[in-house]
Amino acid sequence: MFNPVECFIALRYTRSERRNRFVSFGSLISMLGVGLGVTALITVLAVMNGFENELRDRILGATAHISVGFREGSMTQWQAVRKQVLGVPRVAAVAPYVSGEAMFRHGAAISGGMVRGVLPELEARVSSLREEMQQGTTDALQDGQYRIVLGRLLAQNLGVTIGDTVDVLVPQALSSPLGLMPRMRRFVVAGLLSTGMYDFDRSLAISHMADASRLYSLGDGVSGLRLRIKKKNLFNAPAIAQEVQERLGPAYFALDWTAQHGNFFQALRTEKTVMFVILALIVAVAAFNIVATLVMAVVEKRGDIAILRTIGLSPYSIMAIFMLQGAIIACVGVFLGVVGGIVLSDHINAVANFLEHTFQLRLVPADVYGIGSLPSQLEFRDVLRIVALALGLGLLATLYPAWRAAMGQPAEALRYE
Repeated sequence: MFNPVECFIALRYTRSERRNRFVSFGSLISMLGVGLGVTALITVLAVMNGFENELRDRILGATAHISVGFREGSMTQWQAVRKQVLGVPRVAAVAPYVSGEAMFRHGAAISGGMVRGVLPELEARVSSLREEMQQGTTDALQDGQYRIVLGRLLAQNLGVTIGDTVDVLVPQALSSPLGLMPRMRRFVVAGLLSTGMYDFDRSLAISHMADASRLYSLGDGVSGLRLRIKKKNLFNAPAIAQEVQERLGPAYFALDWTAQHGNFFQALRTEKTVMFVILALIVAVAAFNIVATLVMAVVEKRGDIAILRTIGLSPYSIMAIFMLQGAIIACVGVFLGVVGGIVLSDHINAVANFLEHTFQLRLVPADVYGIGSLPSQLEFRDVLRIVALALGLGLLATLYPAWRAAMGQPAEALRYE
């Protein structure tokens, strides 16, 4: 359909002419509009992907891929249950834990949170606890020493650091000559934890499992088991949890990370889809600009079209010329947008920091989003989707003006020339 003559004429019409620069200016605006829309789409989707992956990695670094518990109270025979679970294919590691709510007090400062009792040597296999230690080490958590690791923001709120003492009060009554008193134990701060997640850093405290068991009066029991699966099987967690459930029987339950945090990640995916649709409207507006530019070009080139028709060009060739002109505008705009989107995605944090310092803004509040920076992960399939959308809308926008140009009558156009 497209021959060299049509391509030459389309390129000539796209470039600026001395006698009328308005049409070419419209072409430039259309290119920039398409480029801006594509840049915005690529950048936003890259940031959304980065948010999802960053939050998932941080959440799964601090929580279990699969949690196993006993339906009726604490799990007393956890060693035997652990051996059974380790026999399930695709389960990489298993560690017991004790968990409960608590109130932390240091002087006049009081804050609520969660105590998690762990065995440091086993916990390192199911979480990134050791990598997330900001100060101190998990080796300091020893049975009977009553040492505790606090989240960075929790320690900041209490005003404590390594070596200070913290009173831990749990919601269990203790009989005394003065009546019922809350159960309390004094712990020594042995380290500070920084997961990068606001909720965990603000409320999590970790101690040795034996100390936590005594604090919550669990004896030899534990709250449950934390399972880690291989990263390549991460999205098969529901099926693996079902296998664990079937092996242990109805007295136990297995809860995978997609059930615990599924609504959160589903909300992120929904937000990504909505943002894609909303920002795609920018590309649609740029496509309308292409329509307007080509309509003006058709009006401006009525005489040229009539002459081309009289020397033998068919209506299909005329239509091809203006379709090619619109395609050139769309392709150049998409190219500029892809380049701009890739560059902006790679330097999004520098841009965010510049805007924050210039306008005194907080673009990513850690207490709202859980992280303090703008992560970015560009996915090739997203770029392909955006390019296909932009080119599709751009080519669709050329049909009506090209059809109007092809349907014009040469005699009518030349009458007033």
